[in-house]
Amino acid sequence: MSVCAVGDKTRIKALFDGWQETLIYSCLEGHMGEAYTCDAYENKAALLIVGDFCYFAGEACRELVQYPGAAQDPCFRILVPQNACWERLIEEVYPFRAAKRVRYAIKKEPDVFKPDELERWADAAPSGIVLQNIDRPVYEQVMAQGWSRDLCSQFRDYEDYAARGIGIAALYKGTVVGGASSYTVYDGGIEIEIDTREDYRRRGIATACGARLILECIKRGLYPSWDAQNKWSAALAEKLGYHFDREYTVYELS
Repeated sequence: MSVCAVGDKTRIKALFDGWQETLIYSCLEGHMGEAYTCDAYENKAALLIVGDFCYFAGEACRELVQYPGAAQDPCFRILVPQNACWERLIEEVYPFRAAKRVRYAIKKEPDVFKPDELERWADAAPSGIVLQNIDRPVYEQVMAQGWSRDLCSQFRDYEDYAARGIGIAALYKGTVVGGASSYTVYDGGIEIEIDTREDYRRRGIATACGARLILECIKRGLYPSWDAQNKWSAALAEKLGYHFDREYTVYELS
């Protein structure tokens, strides 16, 4: 059995029905990422790789869990199983590399935001911190630092980011110390990525950047989707107007 790339993603779209993850939308709509199936499970099992995330759907298939290049993949990956069958298979294939974790899904509610409150949060950035849109010089700073690369790393280059992305950076004396940006894009929205340099955390920078980015999305008619890696991120989302949905299982593959 062999794994092959999927060109026509409409063939596997039904496998992901009801799975409300915008990274899945992004891949199936052709904006970002890659799709795979297995010849023995054609149209019955599929894998989507979008950024750091791998989504497994349909009938559990070992060949897809051992996705193309997995053994040599130097990247950190987050494996997202659709059900318990996929979970068991991931644990079987990666007994020592896959760490089971919990993430926090946030409800997608387009009309939930309160612009006046978001403006107050955006204006409450710490003294000396300047918020601005991510332009070319800021993009180059972001991409040059490991802690901030995920703000823009899913785009081919600055031109691609400028054409499809949207982001807010927090600068202190011209240096990027935090930001909120589009990790990925899909029809009608973005998936938010928020990062703050470690020595500037717990000062309200993430709150200010997140609020300003949500306001920019509202102005452009985009939905700012949020998925939380941890309870801190979920709490920040609720602070900005979102509502918690549910916990779900992932495996961090390092």
